[in-house]
Amino acid sequence: MLDILKSFFSKGTEDRSKTTDQKTDHDICVATCALFVEIARIDEKFTQEEMETIISILKEKYSLSQEHADALIAEAEKELEESVDLWQFARLINENYSNEEKIEIIETLWRIVYVDGKMDQYEHYLMNMLKKLPRLSHDQLIDAKLKVLNSR
Repeated sequence: MLDILKSFFSKGTEDRSKTTDQKTDHDICVATCALFVEIARIDEKFTQEEMETIISILKEKYSLSQEHADALIAEAEKELEESVDLWQFARLINENYSNEEKIEIIETLWRIVYVDGKMDQYEHYLMNMLKKLPRLSHDQLIDAKLKVLNSR
């Protein structure tokens, strides 16, 4: 299972330092999934449709089985419960992903936001905060949002 989780989000990591240990790779996967889970539950309504979207993303984009996707979501939820804020997750993403990869993560977050066809005030707040955490510009955030909205 660790090998599958290690390969999770491994796209583009070939150029990165070869000294990254498996725990760090796993932590990066959990951190990214934690952001997916947090945006889905920020409005205190973590719907079945949002859960299915996250699982679909994990299975389609990152080639995880249902069992591994479920395990990753459970671990991300546990980490979110134990965390004080989202900085620890954003730090790992900033240290390990290019701007293009971070934009892809933001696009995925927008996709989760718009599962129900609208963005509420809590999702709006969190997306604005997340724009700052991975050090992306306002234009990058809006471009990602428009890309998702135009693909609907």
